[in-house]
Amino acid sequence: MSKWSGKVSSAARVKSSQVQSSLLLARGLVYAFFSLLLLQCQPASRPQPIAEYEPVAGFTLLADVAPSIQQDIRYATANNFLGRPVNGYFINACVITEAAAMALERVQQQAVNLGYSLKVYDCYRPQHAVDDFVRWAADEDDNLMQSRFFPALNKDELFPQGYIAERSGHSRGSTVDLTLVPLDTQQPAASPLGGGYDCRGSVMQRYPDNSIDMGTGYDCFDEKSHTDNPDVTATVRANRDLLRDLMEQSGFENYSQEWWHFTLNNEPFSDQYFNFALPQ
Repeated sequence: MSKWSGKVSSAARVKSSQVQSSLLLARGLVYAFFSLLLLQCQPASRPQPIAEYEPVAGFTLLADVAPSIQQDIRYATANNFLGRPVNGYFINACVITEAAAMALERVQQQAVNLGYSLKVYDCYRPQHAVDDFVRWAADEDDNLMQSRFFPALNKDELFPQGYIAERSGHSRGSTVDLTLVPLDTQQPAASPLGGGYDCRGSVMQRYPDNSIDMGTGYDCFDEKSHTDNPDVTATVRANRDLLRDLMEQSGFENYSQEWWHFTLNNEPFSDQYFNFALPQ
């Protein structure tokens, strides 16, 4: 090989190396651009908790006291009126005051004797989850779940009508949302974001639930959900009365606008609203 050809070969190798480096850099920039674009197009990630869960004196996991009660914690999923997990909810676990848990265990014993089980939808709710409701309510463009949960109301009516508030009894730890289900049944699997469901409709028109017929779905923001609504069927009337009677016998009081909502009368933290984190 001549001296000149060696120089040419060396220069060619340098140039080839420079071209390859440029291609790698370009590929890296393209990859970074599309990765950033993909992240922007994806839904927001679940918010992080304000702290790790630590048991608070006077509170317990419901499963530790009454393990046979079914749990279907809707706010830990997209199966709720926001259409996404609520800030602060992570797993299907009911946290509640020990006093309320023991009272629910007494209700469960009575329900089982009648062929039913309790199923809880929500228990203790930290204040930062309530704040998430308030932020959602202020976003007038977010009506993803209106046709299912509040088809007869505008979003700005939810506060005045008492369906959402800046403070919730759930944050005191002795309020629970629940229903009755036949023994040996489970929550059916279904997509919460599809199906054209209407919480006011017949059982077949509502989101699937193993609850006995209570006239509406859970968290239905409608007059039909009022416990003593006179327009419900005789079967629904009997079912609501049964749930209320069982709960009242163990010291709970119903919220008249929501057949599912009960608070322990002698709650241990009647003036204290908590914000500790839920389990992950």
